[in-house]
Amino acid sequence: MSDFMDIRLFIEVYVTLFVIMDPPGTVPIFLGLTGSMTAKQRAGAARTAIFVAAGVILAFAAFGQQLLTYMHISIPALQASGGLLLLLIAMQLLTGKMEEAAESPANKNVNVALVPLGTPLLAGPGAIVASMLFVQRASDATDWLALALGFLAICITLWASMRFAGVIHKLLGESGTILVTRIAGLLLAAIAVQLIADAVIAFVRGAMAT
Repeated sequence: MSDFMDIRLFIEVYVTLFVIMDPPGTVPIFLGLTGSMTAKQRAGAARTAIFVAAGVILAFAAFGQQLLTYMHISIPALQASGGLLLLLIAMQLLTGKMEEAAESPANKNVNVALVPLGTPLLAGPGAIVASMLFVQRASDATDWLALALGFLAICITLWASMRFAGVIHKLLGESGTILVTRIAGLLLAAIAVQLIADAVIAFVRGAMAT
């Protein structure tokens, strides 16, 4: 264990957020949401999505518990709401509505890097709750440094996965991208249902404990 930084905590933060935020899994969803964009616009969307996700997660990590307590919102409620949002996005990906919405004149100025990419796809309930729990565990400077570097590392990984999604787009072509988008929608729907199911289980356990 280093005196400069808690290496084990750094690895735990990175691995946990990697599994939750799933950089490889964001590539097909990112391609589906940015299919009508140019390579330059796609790169800008990747950068913006990372800044938005980082800002949301850091804000909740610092003030999330106080905010939820003040508004009488439980973590399962936050998880269920995130699951419902992801389910809506998954349905749009599966039916092609996301592409139609992106190409609609009324939505030309809508930045998908903010919603749904930045949040709730990247900065979703799982990442927010995990970050809040890691912050509660931090006790000294080595812990805080491990948290900061672990979070920075996952942000760089996410940015790289989206930044070079254009290369994958060229390899797949239009038909391949549509196929991958539909598969991503199916997987995203499964993730959303799992989030909702976990929230329901947590609600039931909480009710039985009282």
